[in-house]
Amino acid sequence: MKELEIRGSQNYVPVEIEDYPTSGWDKFTQVVKRTLKGELFVGLWVVFREMVKFDIHTLQYPEEVLPVSPRYRAVHKLLLLLESGSERCIGCGLCEKICIADCIRMDTKVDENSRKEVTEYSINLGRCIFCGYCAEVCPELAIVHGPRYENVSEQRAHFALKDDMLTPIDMLKAQKEYPGFGALSPNADELVKKTPLAY
Repeated sequence: MKELEIRGSQNYVPVEIEDYPTSGWDKFTQVVKRTLKGELFVGLWVVFREMVKFDIHTLQYPEEVLPVSPRYRAVHKLLLLLESGSERCIGCGLCEKICIADCIRMDTKVDENSRKEVTEYSINLGRCIFCGYCAEVCPELAIVHGPRYENVSEQRAHFALKDDMLTPIDMLKAQKEYPGFGALSPNADELVKKTPLAY
């Protein structure tokens, strides 16, 4: 009696489960019953109805691009100071220290005004896991994750450096990489081949 009261208070619905078919004929009749029940034809009708509408929702990429959320963490960007136009990065190296993928490389020097200056800053996007730690730890809010997510390439050597982000392209040959898994080989620049464009 108590069991029935508990079941009634939780709104359980008893389900009748048929015995599992044992013979070949029982299995065949079960398949026929389930096929001719109607759910299959309802599903086919829904597919056919949507197919003949010709109301296509396909995005014509790359001409059309979906809007990206402002919180989306994609390829890194370095922000500039609005007043002077100079880089916000002070070369503290916290982003390099906290990077768990060991993909950030920074070199600094002291300039003629006795201020630390960043001479080389590179991020190996082939190793980056886009965790966001580098952006969180930056005291000057210099490095952020931008909305650009199109960083596709056919060759790993293209992921070594983002010249439009931080380092000038003429410094690419002087870039140093960490040894280990995922690092570029010393002759990576020689392996880059011109890829024919599809358009």
